Amino acid sequence: QLQAVESGGGLVQAGGSLRLSCTISPFAFADYAMGWFRQAPGKEREGVATISWRGDSAIYADSVKGRFTISRDNAKNTLYLQMNSLKPDDTAMYYCAADVSGGGYYTRSARDFAYWGQGTQVTVSS
Repeated sequence: QLQAVESGGGLVQAGGSLRLSCTISPFAFADYAMGWFRQAPGKEREGVATISWRGDSAIYADSVKGRFTISRDNAKNTLYLQMNSLKPDDTAMYYCAADVSGGGYYTRSARDFAYWGQGTQVTVSS
């Protein structure tokens, strides 16, 4: 069964940076828009950012605009999330997934995505 593998999380002080990575293999990675999501305890899974299959456009949640950058390397089947100016509110488990509906790039709804991994924990201390 296909499943994403996320990495790069950790503990960082407020104002710091982290870079998350995600791979799904074997998978037609370049054919799908991809997304990063996060889920804090007791909260719903939130779509943080999505990126087109070519990597030439992206959509961000208002809460991360100007601080996070999503990117991809289709040759390496790898998705990235560069997170700068981190805040304690960014603390969550972070997941990546593939847009299997064709509309998830716009909706950023978890229902439109599949191949979820175990996630990588990001903790931001104040």
